[in-house]
Amino acid sequence: MSSAKVILRPSYLASRGVGLPLFTRSVYFPLMVKSSGLRSFHDTPNKQNTTLGNVNFPPHHNNTTTTTTNESNSITAEAVKNLTTPLHVNQTEYLKDFTVSEVFSNLVIGLCTLNKPILNFCIKIFPYTPIPIIKALVYKIYCGGETIDQVKQAGTRLAERGINNMMISLTIEACEGNDNIDPAYIVSETAKSVNEILVPHTLKVIQESGKDINSIPPGYVALKPTGFAEDAAKVLKFFKTDPKYAQEFEELVEKVSTICQTIYDANKQLAKQYPQRSAPFVVGVIDAEKHDLQEGVYELQRRLYAKFNKLNEPVSVVGTLQMYLSQSAELLSLEERLAKENNYRLGLKLVRGAYIHSEKNRAEIIHKTQEDTDSNYNQVVASHNGESMKLATSKLQKDTDKENKNKNNVVLGQLLGMADNITHDLIKNHKVDNVIKYVPWGPPLETKEYLLRRLEENGDAVKSNNGFPLVKASASALFKRAFGLA
Repeated sequence: MSSAKVILRPSYLASRGVGLPLFTRSVYFPLMVKSSGLRSFHDTPNKQNTTLGNVNFPPHHNNTTTTTTNESNSITAEAVKNLTTPLHVNQTEYLKDFTVSEVFSNLVIGLCTLNKPILNFCIKIFPYTPIPIIKALVYKIYCGGETIDQVKQAGTRLAERGINNMMISLTIEACEGNDNIDPAYIVSETAKSVNEILVPHTLKVIQESGKDINSIPPGYVALKPTGFAEDAAKVLKFFKTDPKYAQEFEELVEKVSTICQTIYDANKQLAKQYPQRSAPFVVGVIDAEKHDLQEGVYELQRRLYAKFNKLNEPVSVVGTLQMYLSQSAELLSLEERLAKENNYRLGLKLVRGAYIHSEKNRAEIIHKTQEDTDSNYNQVVASHNGESMKLATSKLQKDTDKENKNKNNVVLGQLLGMADNITHDLIKNHKVDNVIKYVPWGPPLETKEYLLRRLEENGDAVKSNNGFPLVKASASALFKRAFGLA
């Protein structure tokens, strides 16, 4: 029997309709999965490719579906009720948790997404928009701050909203090249964020929430591979064929390993202090990149699994699997086999995908329809979409899993600033505890690419949460506060 840690994160993919608003870059989170069949896949309907990068799939890769007994599929009456009860999302209620400036920023986002022509115009001018304007209008919605102290404050505010943990990410990337990349700085600041943000925040929630220690999600730190080398795109793409990039790839692995060692050491130390906790306290998450860079990312992930995800210990590292890729089911099967053969625990963050707008070969590598991607994703569990998140939560309420502490490792992740009305409804009305937010942080200049993707995805995501409905909700909230009616 083997086990794996699964992180569930939502993403937006509108061109192909892949995904509803939940988590666009990655959130996601740990589920201890028994190989006996907690998940099942449909056969990938769009198999025009036979390899992913240069990864050769095993001869048995089509055998990715497992069966479960009727007993294991039994769900409590309360779970069935939760699963079938529709979400009653109040479009203004959730804004009561926000400051006036945050509500105003939501109004701005609503105006930018009123219709496609306005959105396209905003996307075109965004790269030329002065940083002070970005900071004033949208930065605070999607980012946790510029400094470690500001991110700490963001975590406190999330906890006040019932969101008990977060995935933080120093969002400096160089997928398209970035002259300002300083890998040594990123390593230093990210390791510092683990010790100064995630560990204290997680312990504070454990100590002050009054909840069972295993019901508190771990803290996560996202590690973007393109931030750990000055020419990262070429390093990840050509590390197998060019000696120069092969050496730089080894250096990239060493840099990421330094951070993962900090995480591993923290988990070992805290496990002694809290032996009753089955989940890890902190987890490193390797972010996905564009498809043509993923072979290097997969190699990086596997090396980290082998070093830090030892058998009979909490998982300290999870990788990312993008379920909008037509061969994601086969890849998951391969990863499970490699983990078993090499005696390590598999950690995965499952996302719909985040590069729909920039994948050059999306007609060849991505599912043909939204329905195919949604089916592939929901077979595993989770999303930004409220109904998918309720489905994931209900799956954990099976009678047979009542005493299974590992179910508390399943966490639903959403991006900061995305689908906040759904987050509010799940927590307040459906008593869902396992929701966290992905919190990027860093200088606005360096996070500009990330912010641009969020603008694109806000236009692509569920229209009931953007455009005119968001304008109306935000304007109403501001009016009520101005006249003391809130």
